[in-house]
Amino acid sequence: MEARRHISLKESIRSIPDYPKPGIVFRDITTLLSDPRSFRRAVDALVHPYAGGGIKQVAGIEARGFILGGAIAHQLSCGFVPIRKRGKLPHKTVSMAYALEYGTDEIEIHVDAVGPGDRVLLVDDLIATGGTATAAINLLRKIGAEVVAACFVIDLPEIGGAQRLRDMGVDVRTLMEFEGH
Repeated sequence: MEARRHISLKESIRSIPDYPKPGIVFRDITTLLSDPRSFRRAVDALVHPYAGGGIKQVAGIEARGFILGGAIAHQLSCGFVPIRKRGKLPHKTVSMAYALEYGTDEIEIHVDAVGPGDRVLLVDDLIATGGTATAAINLLRKIGAEVVAACFVIDLPEIGGAQRLRDMGVDVRTLMEFEGH
């Protein structure tokens, strides 16, 4: 049996040119998720700064934030809170609209997902413009959470989303950067 070559986390990301439209390079984390070593290394790297930090809940943004957030919550021995697209949660919710390239969308969270002052870590796979993450932070704050930090596997720094979150007073952790959109 041939030994598998150890690849970097960045090498585990598949880049798909011209998706979803010409000029965009889609950064696909499903290849990272399907490789057990890369997935474990990514989760461990995202967990490490917050271990022992009193995180009460990890909030994951639909959908890839659910995968990463669930694993991170497990490692931190805390709860997991889904932040979903409008109309997907069964209980009473609060929602927040945010701007997209063309139009707006809306995310929501259960009104009782976190308690007042709960220390929450926000998780998603990628930060680009920061629109969804900004809306998620505002939602969490609206129901009383203290958003300790936001973490992502990938940052597209030229687009400015991570800085947008920092300007809101949120610590941002990313594992890698890619140029472009």
